[in-house]
Amino acid sequence: MTAFRGRFVVLEGIDGCGKSTQVRLLADRLGAVQTFEPGATPLGGSLRSLLLDPGGSPVADRAEALLMAADRAQHVAQVIAPALEAGTWVVSDRFTASTLAYQGFGRGLELDDLRTLVGWATGGLRPDLTILLDVPVEVAAARRQDGVVDRMEAEGLAFQQRVADGYLALASDLREPWLVVDGTDEADNVAAQIWATVEVLAAEAVR
Repeated sequence: MTAFRGRFVVLEGIDGCGKSTQVRLLADRLGAVQTFEPGATPLGGSLRSLLLDPGGSPVADRAEALLMAADRAQHVAQVIAPALEAGTWVVSDRFTASTLAYQGFGRGLELDDLRTLVGWATGGLRPDLTILLDVPVEVAAARRQDGVVDRMEAEGLAFQQRVADGYLALASDLREPWLVVDGTDEADNVAAQIWATVEVLAAEAVR
């Protein structure tokens, strides 16, 4: 990456927290590349089907982590890194924290092993800011009732709670830049809270 690269912002949270809406709003406001995981590349689309199709073959926990890492490696190489190197901002729906939250806290795999895996897959790329939309699991589940449930969403509330708790644990680590926002608020209010922090990051980027 060059010293004048674009900035990389990631939105995280359990399914049903409102990430997709906020990613779109923020990317539109910034004129940024809008992307997501898993599945943002042709290879990733195939991996997404393996990972999330509820009617697909069973996936072992370690295999799941490796497939996620493969998707992310291709995502960085094909979408994220080229945009950042060109000086363009990138806003992504999920990145490395999802692996730590879902495969680490959710599945019970060792966090240190997963950190090594995702660090290798991304070439060490880290977000300039990770935004967590914090929503109670029951609220998120109610929001998902009208949609098609994928394999992760079908894991149940106990799994989702472990993931949600994991996200809060990750966000409390002061070594990484995180913003935690109450995702139960109105979408416009959530967007305003997010922008108040991203605006500072944008100002720093042009100094």
